[in-house]
Amino acid sequence: MTDTTHKEPNYIAVFWWLAALTILELGVIYMPVHRLAILILLVVLAITKAALVALYFMHLKFEPRTLGLVALSPFVLCVFLILMLMPDIFPH
Repeated sequence: MTDTTHKEPNYIAVFWWLAALTILELGVIYMPVHRLAILILLVVLAITKAALVALYFMHLKFEPRTLGLVALSPFVLCVFLILMLMPDIFPH
């Protein structure tokens, strides 16, 4: 048998990273840049926060890679559907 135990993650450190990213999101809203740049920054920060939650609080960091791919597939499907529906959402 293989040993499947892992080191307990530092949940408090993850919490502080999530809090810092949330404060950064609030700062991004008030930046004097183009709205598209703000939108891109907010999406990147949200994906980063979602990845932290999935990796540590859903314990995907310590699971086999295939389980991580199963968890990632809805995100890929969502992005694909949004891109395919863009012509209908914003017709020229």
